[in-house]
Amino acid sequence: MRDVDLYAQILGLCEPWEVTSVDLDRAAGQLVVKVSLMADAALRCPHCGQAAPGYDRRIRRWRHLDTCQYVTILEAEVPRLSCPEHGVVTILVPWAEPDSGFTQLFEALVIDWLKEASTQAVARQMGLSWGAIDRIMQRAVARGLARRKTVSPQRLCVDETSFRKRHDYVTVVTDPQVGTVLHVADDRKTGSLAGFYEGLSDAQRAGIEAVAMDMWPAYINATRAHVPGAEDKIAFDRFHVAKLLGEAVDQVRRQEHKQLRTQGRDDLTGSRYVWLTDPANMTAAQQDRFRWLRHGALKTARAWAIKDLASQLWDYRSRTWAKKAWDRWLGWALRCRLPPIRKVALTIKAHLWGILNAIVLRQSNGHAEGMNSRIQRIKQRACGFRNKERFRNAIYFHLGGLDLYPDDPANMQTHLMR
Repeated sequence: MRDVDLYAQILGLCEPWEVTSVDLDRAAGQLVVKVSLMADAALRCPHCGQAAPGYDRRIRRWRHLDTCQYVTILEAEVPRLSCPEHGVVTILVPWAEPDSGFTQLFEALVIDWLKEASTQAVARQMGLSWGAIDRIMQRAVARGLARRKTVSPQRLCVDETSFRKRHDYVTVVTDPQVGTVLHVADDRKTGSLAGFYEGLSDAQRAGIEAVAMDMWPAYINATRAHVPGAEDKIAFDRFHVAKLLGEAVDQVRRQEHKQLRTQGRDDLTGSRYVWLTDPANMTAAQQDRFRWLRHGALKTARAWAIKDLASQLWDYRSRTWAKKAWDRWLGWALRCRLPPIRKVALTIKAHLWGILNAIVLRQSNGHAEGMNSRIQRIKQRACGFRNKERFRNAIYFHLGGLDLYPDDPANMQTHLMR
């Protein structure tokens, strides 16, 4: 088989395109496959499909998959035509997408690599610049979002994740039933979440059954404004409540430890992680010390007991019985004379309606917390991002469940006819 025939089959080319030559430059380590359009091929506008006369031809080059150890380049004189409606436009080619300097097969290979490694690592492996690899990712995400079918999520998880230090965040909306990211927006303001709701139809918003979130007012306000019956659908995350109570216990410990040290006592020295660790995950030494501390006359022990009781109030099925249990807990927490615990108890009292929703709806934001951890791993692997646009693209690329790959070259419309 001749080399031109071999590459015609490898590239999946058929009339009116043909491979005219294959030139190897050993010194440069490069192989150039020249492709041309048959002289009698008629041209059609890529926008409207109307036949139009040719205008001129321009030489273009695309990086293709390597042949053995040689960098392989496709080169072709691509015609431009003069469309009465759209003016002078370049026709499409079957092996690459518009405005790309790479063949579809090469982009597919880069996408496979990007799923396994950072942009910098892939750029080094492929012998390309960081920007070239990033543009392939951007095109992949744009393709995926354009192809995404209309979503009608019944349950949502809303959370913020840090972009940089100093309270710089992005808002992430996920579908816990499918396990994908649906929306990423700058900041954690009301408009950040409202933009997602505004992209849904009235029927889709009405079909939402539950929205899990923390107690951030911006998210509450956006959901109330856009989701019918939001008061019965907003579910406050149990992990967020546990985090608030854990922080309160630690504040009580630090305050009490300071007081005890003035009395020459070291009861709480080195006990921070003993109070913050789940007893089921403690070592034998931690369990022994925790047992001694817990049964002592310490304020921290009382604060921990209040926190521990709250963790047991999430398994009710009835809203009525759940409310009675939480009301009893609030009575204890508000009378405990431990300011950090009382402060959290007041917050919980003001948001009890959403906690009861979470219990009745069996809705948790644990999926969003897990997704947040995966997002942070993506950021760590990339050693951070320069701007939120690239951060957003990376989240969609890895966690959006998108169809990222270029079309099969065999199915591409060339807008040409014999």
